[in-house]
Amino acid sequence: MKVKLGLIFGGMSTENEVSVMSTNSILKNLDKAKYDIFPIYISKSGEWYQYDDLEKIEIHEDMHHMKKIDNIINYLQNLEVLFPVLHGLYGEDGTIQGLFEILKKPYVGCGVLSSSIGMDKAYTKIIFDRANIRQAPYIYLKKCKDGYIYIDKEFKDKKVSLEEAADIVEKEIDFPAFIKPANSGSSVGINKAKNKEEAKKYIEYAGKFDKKILIEKGILGQEIECAVLGNDDVIASCVGEIKSAEEFYTYDAKYQNENSRTLIPANLNEEISNEIRRLAIKAFKAIDGRGLARVDFFVEEKTNQIYINEINTLPGFTKISMYPKLFEAVGLPYDELLDKLIELAQE
Repeated sequence: MKVKLGLIFGGMSTENEVSVMSTNSILKNLDKAKYDIFPIYISKSGEWYQYDDLEKIEIHEDMHHMKKIDNIINYLQNLEVLFPVLHGLYGEDGTIQGLFEILKKPYVGCGVLSSSIGMDKAYTKIIFDRANIRQAPYIYLKKCKDGYIYIDKEFKDKKVSLEEAADIVEKEIDFPAFIKPANSGSSVGINKAKNKEEAKKYIEYAGKFDKKILIEKGILGQEIECAVLGNDDVIASCVGEIKSAEEFYTYDAKYQNENSRTLIPANLNEEISNEIRRLAIKAFKAIDGRGLARVDFFVEEKTNQIYINEINTLPGFTKISMYPKLFEAVGLPYDELLDKLIELAQE
């Protein structure tokens, strides 16, 4: 008997298009003899549609080529396993996972708590601090009606102007600094500030994507990624290195600049690679992860110190995405990786 698999993609986040790319890759690699596949598209406005073409997914502004799902609950109840291929808000932040929990349906990936922690980078930082995993110095701001609120390490808050916020960045972590929305993915809304004027501009820009703003000291070194897989027994892939065609790994550098490339395995000695793999599993367990995640690190150029950057609980599955490529490099092909993820969901 085939497993009735709901492949949920699109979504209301800024990463709708990335989700569509990921889903196309997954469709090509799913074993049609094992799964009865039901693609479900969530539009940017939050409407749910049936998608009947299992060969290639193409989304147009005109939705007439899709049938709208009027009763989402009933539709999902008829499926056996749900596979959310949703990146960003309302997809990997625990919200849709909560719906699946209420329906008592097995689903691929992390649960409500780990998804929400992994999505909110400010709170991920707190967990990693508690787990004693080294991170770059950072500060945390909240946008309010007439300025910003600075949250210090003891969670005391202080209302500050944009000018004062930039002063805090200079005093606490100095430049260069990466300024990013706390809840975003695929490098959307992220910029590198080299001075106070740029800091002010980029704090305002990050505030367009989220009320919470995270500012981290730039680490000069290699950008490294490691994939993890499992529920209780977690394994780590080899580690890969990002070679960005731009100053840092922006959205365009990831998906549109053909000069960006990845190096698998990374150009690191065995001791550092093994430590990164160990830390990736530790970080995954620290947020109570299950199923899968991709954990990102920096290795500082002068010291070889390892700094954790972030954890992605629903990493990209496009043809260029690191998660499937990292496991493929250690002998787990894309199609078998998908089988394993669905098995872990059922487990």
